[in-house]
Amino acid sequence: MGEFEIRRNPHPTPPEERAAALANPVFGTQFTDHMARVTWTSASGWHDRRVEAFAEIPLSPAAAVLHYAQEIFEGLKAYRRDDGSVWAFRAGANAARFVRSAQRMAMPELSVADFLDSLSALVSVDAAWVPSGAETSLYLRPVMFAAERFLGVRQARRYEYLVIASPVGSYFAGGVKPVSIWVEQETRRAGPGGTGSAKCGGNYAAAMLGQVRAYEHGCDQVLFLEAGGGTAIEELGGMNVFVVLDDGSVATPALTGSFLEGITRASVLALLEDRGVSVVERSVSLSELLSGAGSGQVREMFACGTAAVVTPVGRLVGEGFEVSVAGGVPGELTMSIREQLMGIQYGRIEDRWGWTTRLA
Repeated sequence: MGEFEIRRNPHPTPPEERAAALANPVFGTQFTDHMARVTWTSASGWHDRRVEAFAEIPLSPAAAVLHYAQEIFEGLKAYRRDDGSVWAFRAGANAARFVRSAQRMAMPELSVADFLDSLSALVSVDAAWVPSGAETSLYLRPVMFAAERFLGVRQARRYEYLVIASPVGSYFAGGVKPVSIWVEQETRRAGPGGTGSAKCGGNYAAAMLGQVRAYEHGCDQVLFLEAGGGTAIEELGGMNVFVVLDDGSVATPALTGSFLEGITRASVLALLEDRGVSVVERSVSLSELLSGAGSGQVREMFACGTAAVVTPVGRLVGEGFEVSVAGGVPGELTMSIREQLMGIQYGRIEDRWGWTTRLA
């Protein structure tokens, strides 16, 4: 571990342009003036820790990542509180998952300390980019990729780690409202023994065709089923799912290693259990979900993830069916959990779990 050298951007965004970007941030389209960066080589390990100008990266056409997709990333947010300070939510959990993803993809492990220091270094320099509007935040995207110029199939001898940042508003256009879900029954996102539990770009590439089909059917997101022709639901293209039953209990697909262990998912589980809600991590079949939505046994359904936080599900669509969930309106528990989670993130509710960390 070492301190991050600050190499300031000589041509930062003019304040008036930055203010315009922060007034109505659109997810993932505008980026701050700087990025954090660390380089790894087999000879020197992790070195050259710095914050430098956000810029294009020269990359050889023979760079290993372009051919063998050895890449991992994370996603978390920095929130501006009423007193002007900036805080991250569960950054240590993101750091630990980044280590697990690196292990699965045979990449060098970045220490938790370096991960956290890179966030603090970047946000301290670009703190003016953290928006203060309702439901806005600074989205942080750490990423590591194989940068060696070499076409042989082996671990690369050079990797780059970056953190870029983007001011964001609500993930879904139009704000919080029940989303429509396309249930993908033809393709699968990942399978047992694969990379489903690692946060790597290949998993998201595997989900793209299903997402295209979702859009073609007028849906916002895609829900994948288990591999091997099974019918148990797993996760959306980028979010975990929860089902609220008519007896007040909650079910969510059990972790099998073929889909991501979401940090928002873990947070929701903790909040539900703290309320005394009966929560079961188990297999949830598509037939159970559809019949329950039709009979009212499924009282609510919601998706959760860093970008969208907690989002109600109002409709399920697939080959041969279309059903409404909870009459297509946001559920009471869904919105209550969403409000509590965001209250902790923005510092409006006491953080009894120690989930938040000050960055600036």
